Amino acid sequence: MTAVTVHTPRRLLVTGGAGFIGSNFVHTLLAQDPDAVVVTLDALTYAGRADNLDALPAADRHQLVKGDICDRPLVDRLLREHRIDTVVHFAAESHVDRSIAGPEAFVQTNVTGTFTLLEACRQFWQQDRGLGTTSVRFHHISTDEVYGTLGADDPGFSETTPYAPNSPYSASKAASDHLVRAWFHTYGLPVVTTNCSNNFGPRQHGEKLIPTIIRSCLQGKPIPVYGDGSNVRDWLFVTDHCHGIDAVMRRGRLGECYNIGGGNEQHNIDVVRQICRVMDAEHPEGVPHEHLISFVTDRPGHDWRYAIDATKIRDELGWTRAQRFAAEISETVRWYLAHPDRLAV
Repeated sequence: MTAVTVHTPRRLLVTGGAGFIGSNFVHTLLAQDPDAVVVTLDALTYAGRADNLDALPAADRHQLVKGDICDRPLVDRLLREHRIDTVVHFAAESHVDRSIAGPEAFVQTNVTGTFTLLEACRQFWQQDRGLGTTSVRFHHISTDEVYGTLGADDPGFSETTPYAPNSPYSASKAASDHLVRAWFHTYGLPVVTTNCSNNFGPRQHGEKLIPTIIRSCLQGKPIPVYGDGSNVRDWLFVTDHCHGIDAVMRRGRLGECYNIGGGNEQHNIDVVRQICRVMDAEHPEGVPHEHLISFVTDRPGHDWRYAIDATKIRDELGWTRAQRFAAEISETVRWYLAHPDRLAV
């Protein structure tokens, strides 16, 4: 077991920080750490929006740079110019349906991009500056989908669950996880990895399930539900996830992985119905929104159940989710009703 090494991030490079989870992390970090300075590197493709970083709690301590994580000269320059001591790596292609239709972009961003960042950090931190493991950190953000799928009675994924990715997206993330592990064991790069369950909350792209439900309700269009809606996901509010990332970034053991989950398994159809009930209250249309539910052909290789065992992060770092699902769903729906432009796809 590796020793606990306390890290104090001061100058951070957040990749993919204009995306859903990344932007929420930037907001959360700047609000709670008055000494942190953040550079966000984001390609600002369809999933990243500059306005996700509007109204930051400390805008003077943040800079947004448009660019590709595969651009090694750019990454090198940002590390050096800003004297980066912490990389938090969110940048990824992440939508399973898109990975099925076009897997090449997922390999390029998720695998080659991660390799580029690891090598740039190894060069700058270890070879150029000779920094020790206590002063720098590379935090890799991954997903529970690398573990494959669970049966109804299987225990939740733990950090020792064998990898069994079933989509081009999860396979590319699994590959990136293995690269991060190898750079720790081979080169001693000070890394930590977190694998999270299904996130939801403000600023999520409109193509994802929960924004799709809200958009369909507002437009009076069918709510598409894959198969019979029995697929199970472990839902995690994005702010809770961000606090978990912060705990691992500062106090996680080097080279270790930590699973961050909501302990909140829900069948997809139950999530749909709960959002419909919130929409009935917040945006009544005379008839219940549930009449819009429409079951559609399941996607290829659709994993049936994900669930996270978050014992390790709870016992080692004291992290637990702060809120409850019903309140989080209501908060999320109200945010999108106040920002209807964020529902576009």
